[in-house]
Amino acid sequence: MVQQSLVNHNLTTGTYNSILYERRPCLDRSGNPVDGLYNAWIFINNPKQYNSYTTEAVKEIILAFREASNDRSVVAVIFTAVGEKAFCTGGNTKEYAEYYTGRPLEYKQYMRLFNDMITAILHCDKPVICRVNGMRIAGGQEIGMACDFSIASDLAVFGQAGPKHGSAPDGGSTDFLHLYVGIERAMQSCTLCEMWSAYEALNYGLISAAVPVLKVDGQFIPNPKVITDRYLDGKGQVIYGKPKSGEEAKKAREIIAQGEIDLNPLDQAVNDLATKMLYMMPDCVSKTLNSLRKKKLEHWDANSQTNRDWLALNMMTEAKAGFRAFNEGPKGNREVDFILLRQKLAAGEPWSEELVEAILPKEN
Repeated sequence: MVQQSLVNHNLTTGTYNSILYERRPCLDRSGNPVDGLYNAWIFINNPKQYNSYTTEAVKEIILAFREASNDRSVVAVIFTAVGEKAFCTGGNTKEYAEYYTGRPLEYKQYMRLFNDMITAILHCDKPVICRVNGMRIAGGQEIGMACDFSIASDLAVFGQAGPKHGSAPDGGSTDFLHLYVGIERAMQSCTLCEMWSAYEALNYGLISAAVPVLKVDGQFIPNPKVITDRYLDGKGQVIYGKPKSGEEAKKAREIIAQGEIDLNPLDQAVNDLATKMLYMMPDCVSKTLNSLRKKKLEHWDANSQTNRDWLALNMMTEAKAGFRAFNEGPKGNREVDFILLRQKLAAGEPWSEELVEAILPKEN
């Protein structure tokens, strides 16, 4: 029988500028490379801005997931980022502040791309593992939760930033987070914007594993900044994973400064999970994933378009102020004057350039 050439179903030539795309050989159970089979590694490549995604990066992530999904030789997709500080901190606030604020029609087009990025992850024909190499915040949390599995550096933190900086976490968190951690914790995270340590995220069911990556005197140790013993405080509250404070926090920072961060254990944990996928029927895995993803898609498909409409219009008011405050404010003071804002709105003052200028952070 004559072998026919295979049709190329990709939408791209495979050339990327804002992200990195690599095919790495699958490893068998003995850790040996498997001939002709790969895992696709997609890296956000903006470490200087904590791997925030630009408009260009969003477009390339969509195409990269389509390429990985179509690749007949790919077993699993690893979605991660360059460096050790951040997986992703959301949209690029410099781009937001300097281009999209005050331009709702432009931001609405941008949000179509963002929505397509989330959908590209949820529609990928291969299992998607989020390799959380550092902070997973705001939109980074949302694209991470669109993935099927998350394995994190135990130095990573997780959370939202929307209501603090002029937005709502309607790019996925209001759709997905409660499915992981329950409605009460989702309410707390989405509204209060308080960060969770990797161990809290593990304890709450948000991620599959938290992997120590800090090496001190040649040994890997758990994140010294958080409490990693499972015990209760005097009120019967679980404090596993809570940040240390006072002298303990100071000592933890000193320990981190003395050590080095080595992400090899994280890579090993990710590869171990991908190897488990290798020894499963591929179509059965894909069908199982798609059945489970429906729980996310039920919310996402119902809400993403109307959320996009609101987020675009919000660029005329709170987002305009919040993103400018974050982009222009002095270090350590990048939030609007919330009390003054509430006072002005309570007095019936309309949104205007004068109101925005009045509530922006000032130099000390």
